[in-house]
Amino acid sequence: MTLPSEVLRGLIADETVDAVWSRLEAYTAAFGFDRMLYAASHYLTLHSAGDARDALILTNYPTSYTDEYVGAGLFQKAPLVRWAMNEIGTTSWRRVAEDARAGLLSADELEVVAFNQRHGVVAGYAISFPRSSPRAGAGLGLSSATMSQDEIDALWARHGEEIELVAGVAHLKLLSLPHGDHVRSLTKRQREVLELVSDGKTVQDAAVLLEINAATVEKHLRLAREALGVETTAQAIRKMSTHNQFFTYHPDHVSR
Repeated sequence: MTLPSEVLRGLIADETVDAVWSRLEAYTAAFGFDRMLYAASHYLTLHSAGDARDALILTNYPTSYTDEYVGAGLFQKAPLVRWAMNEIGTTSWRRVAEDARAGLLSADELEVVAFNQRHGVVAGYAISFPRSSPRAGAGLGLSSATMSQDEIDALWARHGEEIELVAGVAHLKLLSLPHGDHVRSLTKRQREVLELVSDGKTVQDAAVLLEINAATVEKHLRLAREALGVETTAQAIRKMSTHNQFFTYHPDHVSR
């Protein structure tokens, strides 16, 4: 098994979301966790985990599972998602079975439990990471198709602190990297005008700097707002910023 220090150094050096995820996936697989789901969002509300398109969601579950759990929004009803929105730390999936037996789960949550049982997703551990604001939240679910909950709990007692540390560093690195498929769909010009406005430039300033007229700048801003699913330019700037899509750094472009 790779030493934690080697994994941590690798995570710090990784330059893409895919590289970080692949490293974390290989690390947790060595402990027997063959399935993972990570989600991070800056758009939580009191009653919702937010639009999945605005979240960074990474998983190695098959599409037969994620199409409904993520794509159809079933995760919004999941008891462990509710836990992660209100708590920070780690918890055994055993608590879901215990809450179900005690009659503490809602009908919606029991629907998710039944769905997971049909897909063999019944044993694992969950991590809810520290958050920077009431609207932000992130969590990682680790599960195994081959270990029982008793085995996972015993493994966590031995290695849980180490796994939580490595996962925490991976989480912080992921939040620092550009992400968001719908954000990346903006055209180069839409991105440029948003960057200029975010930097304090007026529409007229942007027109001069880009050598286009003000009406064209307004058009690019409107199309950017539509692509991002927001109503105002301020909301568009916030979304681009939370996805680290402004003034992105390209190491290959730096002379050595």
